[in-house]
Amino acid sequence: MRLLWKYLDKMRCFRKRSVIPLLGALVTVLLFLNLYIEDGYVLEEDKRQLRESAAHQLNSERYVHTFKDLTNFSGTINVTYRYLAGSPLPRKKYLTIGLSSVKRKRGNYLMETIKSIFDQSSYEELKEIVVVVHLADFDLAWCESLVQDISRKFAHHIIAGRLLVIHAPEEYYPSLDGLKRNYNDPEDRVRFRSKQNVDYAFLLNFCTNLSDFYMMLEDDVRCSKNFLTAMKKVITSKEGSYWVMLEFSKLGYIGKLYHSKDLPRLAHFLLMFYQEMPCDWLLIHFRGLLAQKDVIRFKPSLFQHMGYYSSYKGVENKLKDDDFEEDSFDIPDNPPASLYTNINVFENYDPTKAYSSVDEYFWGKSPSTGDFFVIMFHKSTRVSRIRIVTGTDDRQNDILHHGALEVGEKLVGTKKGKQCSSYITLGEFKHGNIEVQNVHHKISFDIECVRIVVTASQKEWLIIRSISLWTAPPAGH
Repeated sequence: MRLLWKYLDKMRCFRKRSVIPLLGALVTVLLFLNLYIEDGYVLEEDKRQLRESAAHQLNSERYVHTFKDLTNFSGTINVTYRYLAGSPLPRKKYLTIGLSSVKRKRGNYLMETIKSIFDQSSYEELKEIVVVVHLADFDLAWCESLVQDISRKFAHHIIAGRLLVIHAPEEYYPSLDGLKRNYNDPEDRVRFRSKQNVDYAFLLNFCTNLSDFYMMLEDDVRCSKNFLTAMKKVITSKEGSYWVMLEFSKLGYIGKLYHSKDLPRLAHFLLMFYQEMPCDWLLIHFRGLLAQKDVIRFKPSLFQHMGYYSSYKGVENKLKDDDFEEDSFDIPDNPPASLYTNINVFENYDPTKAYSSVDEYFWGKSPSTGDFFVIMFHKSTRVSRIRIVTGTDDRQNDILHHGALEVGEKLVGTKKGKQCSSYITLGEFKHGNIEVQNVHHKISFDIECVRIVVTASQKEWLIIRSISLWTAPPAGH
């Protein structure tokens, strides 16, 4: 019995020793949460001790209020902005273009970027955009000097409500000292990229309710002509499909388009993880968390990096987007449609990838005579021009060697689903490609289906690289 009592006594001691550290850890966690949720009731000394004991804890009282806002990801962050030039108009626009700019050691391209946005837009396009410039440097004298230059050069755009210049005061920023040294970056590099994340977060937060869509540019970019018209065509073609971010440049944080309703979540996301990694890496994670797995990138690119010196230490930055085209007005409309094929699809190279404006394609296994690929419009459409390209530069044999292009009308329901009941042939493929102009003058009906028909079996596989359609105004216009 004596041995049994000793054993039980040891077990009680063991439980006590185990529970005490557990309780200690729990208390620390509760204090940590209390620091941010009820910061008004925590003594300064308690805060100091917690900062020393909590690993990688956010270390600025100024961040407490912002952190509390993160409990509501759909709401805006409580920041009081300074309006340096202009003010928002009550009417919501179609697109907000956001730029964040800081003082550079060598070169400044902001004025050229703003000029390019306005110069490359038509009068009708200008009525649908608002440009927001966040001067994100803590040097207020520099901000005041630059805003005077902007106000002189772009006064008419400011008066028209097309240009706003704002500043988020330094006291709203989290601490930029003692940050995590991820990726073995030097301390000043970590500070630069961490602040940049916060700069963008505050810019996104400001722009939440200004328009239907939001596009981020950097402050050293030039634009292609009528870029808004090209973007609207892409947005229209994506109706009915899910997307978080469309990309109109393959470089950095240039030409990335979002629904404005997603801006609060993106702003919170950048703010939460501001010291973890560069903003363009965070964007990839954000897109994936919102269930857009693949990049959706439009070609040709509508924006080009023009700066020679980086805003980080003035180092050289010669990056160029080789897909950029200065004049890319000849963009297909590709109205919303459903796509079907009976060709055996290879892996995930599905039919929709041939119809999108991104750098993807359909890839199917050896087609046989009579096989088809159908584009079925969501509503009948007047089409002026059709261009279809098959094969790629590195797979030049995977073209449609023998095929015809047809257009159809009278959509009817059958046991196999909806189909057009009658078709007219527009032409034959030559060397894997076909282009037909003035389609609306060659047929007497609005089109409901476009069909590619294989007219002879082939042993080669088939890549449909792009399907491009241009619509015509309704008859009588």
